[in-house]
Amino acid sequence: MTYKAMQASGNGSLTLVERPMPQPGTGEVLIKIEACGICGADGGVIDGGEKNVVYPRIPGHEVVGTLLKLGGGVPSGLRIGQRVGVGRLGGHCNACDACRRGEFTLCSHQPIVGSSQDGGYAEMMLAKATGLVAIPDELSAVTAAPLLCAGIATFNAVRKSGAQPGDSIAILGIGGLGHLAVQYAARMGFRVIAIGRGSDKAQATLALGASDYLDSTIANPAEALKKIGGVKTILTTATDSAIASSLLPALQPKGKLMVLGVGQQPLMLSPGMLVGRELSVEGSLTGTPYETESALRFSLRNNVQPMTEIFPLEQANEAWQKMKSGKARFRLVLTMDNPPAVFN
Repeated sequence: MTYKAMQASGNGSLTLVERPMPQPGTGEVLIKIEACGICGADGGVIDGGEKNVVYPRIPGHEVVGTLLKLGGGVPSGLRIGQRVGVGRLGGHCNACDACRRGEFTLCSHQPIVGSSQDGGYAEMMLAKATGLVAIPDELSAVTAAPLLCAGIATFNAVRKSGAQPGDSIAILGIGGLGHLAVQYAARMGFRVIAIGRGSDKAQATLALGASDYLDSTIANPAEALKKIGGVKTILTTATDSAIASSLLPALQPKGKLMVLGVGQQPLMLSPGMLVGRELSVEGSLTGTPYETESALRFSLRNNVQPMTEIFPLEQANEAWQKMKSGKARFRLVLTMDNPPAVFN
């Protein structure tokens, strides 16, 4: 038996191939994939910019499907047909120093799904049992898939920000990450000030729960934030380090800059400002499977939903080019055995 997959060779495009059906080894499962989200981070593998990738490689790390086969040594609670998901981190080892401390996202022997192991642009995928996330029946595969990466990343960042309900949070960058961060922050009880380029996203952002929208092309966001008394947290999903750095003066004393968007340029920080106002800067990666399940439950109870565009697996090239162009609103999802692209 074989299965279809869209594999990368590092040249910027994807090729439809058929591969032999894999068998799960010890501690592994075989997933029949229903949907897989497309993330900007997939570009490192597709375009060849990520180091140490062994090609050909199947990208994709926002995977939702059902368990088809179980390898030996997996937890007894797993069952054939169970709905599961896999995010960017493919499963901790339970043996390294980070795992012994319970810091599973920092496991030093963890596969990176779609990079160091094959991912979800396919009908089937092998996965480590320790990386599995239980998917609630009430969530469709298309809705759940982006929450396994963009969702948990922004959910955890808001939770770790140190801000309290009623505080003001600024979210820089209203795209695949930012439109979810706005929803989570608003549902958690914060005043949300969204910062984006241009006015085209303003109406949608306010509808998602933002109290204010600042267009960085016509106003100085830092000055605008200071006029309302500053903010407790700035959560940056943008990759423009210069803009993120320019917002630091708008932080209230003991405020925090939470960094999600990874830019190529360094952040420019004033030591005097950091020390004098006791500001902090913190990076936020993703979350454990347990934390991801919490994010899914929160999303269900509070109607947090990604705005998605759906493409069949065979149109992964077209979907990737749309993601790369910046024209996606706001997440793209591949589905298996689906008709041509529709919008959700």
